[in-house]
Amino acid sequence: MYRGKSLPTDPVETHSGSLAFEAIGMTFPDGTEALREISFSLGKSEFVTVVGPSGCGKSTLLRIASGLLEPTAGSVDIDRERLGYVFQDATLLPWRTVQGNVELFAELHGIPPDERRLLARETIDLVGLQGFEGHYPKSLSGGMRMRCSLARSLTLKPPVFLFDEPFGAVDEITREHLNDETQQLFQQEGFAGLFITHSISEAVFMSTRVLVMSARPGLIVAEFEVPFDYPRPPELRFDPAFAELCGQVSHELRGYHS
Repeated sequence: MYRGKSLPTDPVETHSGSLAFEAIGMTFPDGTEALREISFSLGKSEFVTVVGPSGCGKSTLLRIASGLLEPTAGSVDIDRERLGYVFQDATLLPWRTVQGNVELFAELHGIPPDERRLLARETIDLVGLQGFEGHYPKSLSGGMRMRCSLARSLTLKPPVFLFDEPFGAVDEITREHLNDETQQLFQQEGFAGLFITHSISEAVFMSTRVLVMSARPGLIVAEFEVPFDYPRPPELRFDPAFAELCGQVSHELRGYHS
């Protein structure tokens, strides 16, 4: 029903495309080695999720991809001009309405006011926030704030989206709804997505591939191709083949947890 492979010694086979890590290493000034020899890539219309134990360097990898951190070894090939980034927190400006927050990135990129208003309205509709354009973040639910954050990045039509555990702070039902909506956006927009999560079921539901990282220093130790077609219905989570693949990912994760 699926194809998974454990990679205890060899690096993950690369896929040419929109984002590529080549032999990435990261050692912080205090001597902590966070990442070692990370090599993989993803192409357009690929959604790759990285799972691993806390502290293994997953978020560090995203910060390196975005340019917020410089690796101490290796290189990254990515166009950061229109990079989408969704953080663990929605990071909305409290003094701006939904409309104002969604326009922000387009505004910073110098897009004219009329054009950015139109782009914002389109992406607000796309994420299901129509009717809330004039609301401020304090009046939105956690799920709505994350939708607003998604819409803000979507205005730039990013070819690559980075997701740093964006749904970890919401309840399980809201998280599942956001998973459903994000994979639909991925299918519609055709971006390359790199997603970080602690949730194995979230990883399998969203992704075309799942990568497993070891405990620090983080290494890619296993890769699983996810065979399910898009769009993926919510009921997929109860399919025996889905449960089987989640079990295989869990097995690999437990094996490299310590």
